[in-house]
Order: sequence, then C-alpha cells, then structure tokens
Amino acid sequence: MEEKKYRTGLVLSGGGARGFAHLGVLKALNDSGIYPDVIAGTSAGALVGVLYADGYTPVEILNIMNTTSRLHYIRPTVPREGLLQISGIERILKEKLRAEKFEDLKIPLFVTATDLNNGKAVYFSSGDLLRPVIASASIPVLFNPVIIDKIHYVDGGVLDNLPIKPIEGMCNLTIGSFVNPIGYEKTVTSLVQIAERSFMLNLSKEVDMKEKKFDVFIAPPELKNYKILDNEKAQEVFDIGYKATISKLEDPKIRNRISDFIPPSGGQGVGS
Repeated sequence: MEEKKYRTGLVLSGGGARGFAHLGVLKALNDSGIYPDVIAGTSAGALVGVLYADGYTPVEILNIMNTTSRLHYIRPTVPREGLLQISGIERILKEKLRAEKFEDLKIPLFVTATDLNNGKAVYFSSGDLLRPVIASASIPVLFNPVIIDKIHYVDGGVLDNLPIKPIEGMCNLTIGSFVNPIGYEKTVTSLVQIAERSFMLNLSKEVDMKEKKFDVFIAPPELKNYKILDNEKAQEVFDIGYKATISKLEDPKIRNRISDFIPPSGGQGVGS
C-alpha cells in the first residue's frame, strides 16, 4: 500500500447547528481508535475542526458550543450586508482557542471560505486563525462578510460545502461527515427562512458526486428534521452523529477497508 502524507483525513461539511453531529462522529471515531491526522472543514465543520485541532475533545467542544438559545451565537443587525451578526461565536473562539495561528494547532487544519470578490473557494491553512474560521461560518445574507486583506469572505459552503479538495489524494484513509440531508419543508415564508432554506439547498448540490471520493462517508438522514439555526437540540444531534458512525463502522465492508488504520490497542491521538 502506498504511503501518503497523512494516514487519516477527516472532512467536515457545513450545516449550522446540525454541525453538532460532527462531534458525535468524532467521538465515535475516537472511541473506535480512529484519530484524524488532518482535518478540512467548512462553516460548522470549520468550527468543530478548529477546536478539535486545538486539543479539545468532542464532549468538551459540545459543552463549549452548546447553549439553550441561538441568540447566544447571533444578534440582529441593520440589514446592510447581513441580517445578523456572528459575534457570539467569535467571542467563544476568542475565549477558548489557545492557538492564534494555524501553525499553532496540534494537527493540520484547512478552513474553507468563499471569496466574494473573485468568486472562488479559498482554503486557509496558515497564518491568522480566527478570522478565516469566522469567515467560513458567515452564511451570506444572514451574516456580514468578513474582510481579510481587503477581500470579502462568506461561508465556504457557497462553493465547497464538503471540502475534500485540499487533502484529496493525500490520505490513506479519508472520512467524510455530511450533515445536510434535504427533506420536505412545510413553511418557508420569512426572509430568514427563505435565506436559510436556499442556502441549505445549495449545500447539498454536490454531495452525490463527492461521496464516492471517501473511504467512509457518514450522512445521517435524520438530520433533515433539525434547523441549521436551532441549537437547542445539540445533544440529540450529537447522539445522531455518534450512532450513525458506530453503525457505519460495524459494517463488515467498512471494517475491512479501515482495518489497516486502527491500532490493535485502540490508539491515542488528539482529543484522547
């Protein structure tokens, strides 16, 4: 077997509050002795990825990000560039992140954001850490863009919601966690609902094509019942991600595929 730069790579999609499922995925992987050597994330996936790469366990991240009200994360603003401000998440990251630069993280991380000025996806992996992560999670219309070096950036999911590109072909084992299944939505009337629904539909457009690129792909269908801006059921969403991953890892075909990457003793890694 060809030895590549990384043994195990993990790709985390965007998905707002559905991103709590990523933490369940990570907990299940760690419990099974699988620890990513590199992470690529968009939006919620970038938030989960940065805290995990900074050395926090999945349960610690759940406790950091969980709250009883979405207003802990966002607050209304004058609708010029965005309807809401993402100040709550920024405050949490400023308080909790120990690393200031990508280079300070315990494992490599790629964060995806959309360059509005040039119309392209950008994969940040060096330099200042905080602003690219906030940019990656700034859903257009709902949140203000983040300006970095005079460029306006918004959520990476606009152009690449499942960002395997920066690590494609670099890992012996590539795992994807996708948290945006699309289901029927009865009510889409308010401006925020329309913006949210439109963005969710966009996030799902490439998943069928990209799924084939992963050795293990986790996409719990139950997540269609949860709103991307509603974090009040964080524990439920976490549990869905955990159970879906354990079920996937129990599949004989998957177990055979990943057997070379699970240390016999269970292994240790970041977050252990």
